[in-house]
Order: sequence, then structure tokens, then C-alpha cells
Amino acid sequence: MVSTSTRSVAAPLLYLNLIMYFIVLGFSSWCLNRYINGQTAHPSMGGNGATGHFLTFSILAAVLGIVNDSLAAACSSAIVAWAVTALAFGLACKEINVGGWRGWRLRMVEAFVIILAFTQLIYVLMLHAGLVNRAYGPGYRDSDYGFGGPGTQPVSKGGATAGGVSV
Repeated sequence: MVSTSTRSVAAPLLYLNLIMYFIVLGFSSWCLNRYINGQTAHPSMGGNGATGHFLTFSILAAVLGIVNDSLAAACSSAIVAWAVTALAFGLACKEINVGGWRGWRLRMVEAFVIILAFTQLIYVLMLHAGLVNRAYGPGYRDSDYGFGGPGTQPVSKGGATAGGVSV
């Protein structure tokens, strides 16, 4: 029962992270645009000295978190996305610690980045749990991967030869 419950959690967590990364990308882009234009006095913006760095790393984390392809690419990109999200998490904590007035959009981006740091870590751990045992996540060592299926033998690149003699 462990295999089905763990595998069934990985896919919804992937979609949850994807939606949250899209939200972070949208709001971080809006906040960075306001920050670059010098419109920090906007009622929903605000910020302090860490805002520019935080928004840069949150946009980078969102772009890296959206990319997924195959299992190997998903594992490697998930680690990189989590590392950049952890950097953005640290900057969000620094921005909160420095204080000052921050608008609701900026506080929302901070909250989403903090939540994503933990959900992305859980997703990375679930992906890499398959390295130890296929029952805990998607398996790396599928025996039929790269072949025609279970029980079939791979065909040589030269194909069948006449009389069994190859040139």
C-alpha cells in the first residue's frame, strides 16, 4: 500500500508546485516592474533593500520550477529549482526580518516562496525515493526500459543477416 500512496502524492504535488510557481512568476514580475520603475510607493508594493534581490531570485526559481520533461530531467531540474527556491526563501526571510512596509502583493510572493521551499523539497525527496526502492516513487531501474518490453530480446543494429554470416 505504500507504493500506491506515495506515487499518488507525487503527481498532485507536481501540479500544485506548477500552479504556485506560475502565481509566483506573475506577481514577482509585476512587483519587479514596479520596483524598477521606482513606484515603490504604490499601495500594493512597498519593499526594502532586499526586495530587488528577492524578486530576482523568486522569478528565477519560478522559471526553473516550471520546467519538467522526463524522469531524469525532472529530478535534476527539481534539485536546481529547489536550490534557487531556497535562496529566494532566505531572501524572503531577510526581507521580513528587515521590516518596513510591504504591500499585499509582495507579502503574497513572500508567502508563496516560503511554502514552495517546503513543497519543492518534499517533491525532490519523493522523486529520489525511487532511487532506493521503486515502491516509494518512480523507479529508475525499470528492467524493460529501452527495450521492446518485458521478455523481448534487443535486436542488433545490423539486423538479420543471410546465412548467419555478417560482413
